[in-house]
Amino acid sequence: MRKETKCIQAGYTPGNGDPRMIPIIQSTTFRYDSSEAMGKLFDLEAEGYFYTRLQNPTNDMVAAKIAALEGGTAAMLTSSGQAASFFAVFNIAGEGDHVISSSTIYGGTFNLFNVTMRRMGVDFTFVDPDCSAEELEAAFRPNTKAVFGETIANPALIVLDIEKFADAAHAHGVPLIIDNTFATPINCRPFEWGADIVTHSTTKYMDGHDTSVGGCIVDSGNFDWMAHKEKFPGLCTPDESYHGITYAEKFGKEGAFITKCTAQLMRDLGAIQAPMNAFFLNLGLESLDVRMKRHVENAQKVAEFLEKNEKVAWVNYPGLPGNKYYDRAKKYMPEGTCGVISFGLRGGRAAAEEFMKHLNVAIIATHVADAHTCILHPANSTHKQLTDEELTAGGVGPDLIRLSVGIENADDIIDDLAQALAEV
Repeated sequence: MRKETKCIQAGYTPGNGDPRMIPIIQSTTFRYDSSEAMGKLFDLEAEGYFYTRLQNPTNDMVAAKIAALEGGTAAMLTSSGQAASFFAVFNIAGEGDHVISSSTIYGGTFNLFNVTMRRMGVDFTFVDPDCSAEELEAAFRPNTKAVFGETIANPALIVLDIEKFADAAHAHGVPLIIDNTFATPINCRPFEWGADIVTHSTTKYMDGHDTSVGGCIVDSGNFDWMAHKEKFPGLCTPDESYHGITYAEKFGKEGAFITKCTAQLMRDLGAIQAPMNAFFLNLGLESLDVRMKRHVENAQKVAEFLEKNEKVAWVNYPGLPGNKYYDRAKKYMPEGTCGVISFGLRGGRAAAEEFMKHLNVAIIATHVADAHTCILHPANSTHKQLTDEELTAGGVGPDLIRLSVGIENADDIIDDLAQALAEV
């Protein structure tokens, strides 16, 4: 099936007389006829459900749809995008291990890696996403277990050279993990360019309607864990907490990563997505292809308008021909990137603050990537505690405005921006 059809039909095929929509299995527990039958579940000898903290049928059907869209072999939903990023890395990297990450990832993920996971004994090296192959090579260590990056960086909008990072990771026998939240599998499928694991904050475009926080991890099924078993003992040696099962042997490269992530991390940490949220997520997925086309179309028109406005000092959008990442975006995302734009006004911080006061269509909110047009001035909100010098050093200048273009009529969005700019 093509991606438009997968958005509607993948993950769940109702039988005769079954519910047309994915059912919400709003139950914490599941009944079995015998202890022996349940015991097989706990030994990972049979498929099924025994407690929603680990798995839930609704979640698994929605995860299967996302796996189909990404072209992966297995997937799992998590309670948030942060949980997805954490689980994806922690599933293969623990105390004493090392991970390489792009330096321009989402701030919450950066803090997760640079602060919280360091406290857990995992070391990180952050590299410029535009570093040379030689600079990237120099970041590897004998204990490196993974490489991490974002298809389109939030909020820097840097387009990652996926092939370069994949080649480097594979040369050292480790997987490339890509956060594909902004592009979605509609505009980019990182597995086709060498990525091994994909994560999502499903809260963004996948849900698309501000209803449900969530995340997802998808395995490509391509990385051969047993070929590098000395690096990944958690996958390639017996797990005594599950009666000596070796995940990579029992479930193969297609299922080992997600099975271990469920059986260990979800079991112990419980960051499961609520079945009701998974149901809402599925509704968003059904229109994802249609909405992404509209987001890209609208954002392109808005970016071109801003680029021509005399009060706008600069515009950053990969779809603009003059953008630094235009050619790379065309390679990895020929149908468009996303609906997020960043720009600055000639009057700096003061102009940005005045501009924000006069908007009517664009909603001032910390969110991005949903049906509504959302706008944020980070220096006056999420980054308010930083000085102008600190903001500039962090790549989020005091004049930066982040605009997430929605699916309203593009002319209404532009008219709203124009009248607000006229007040500056």
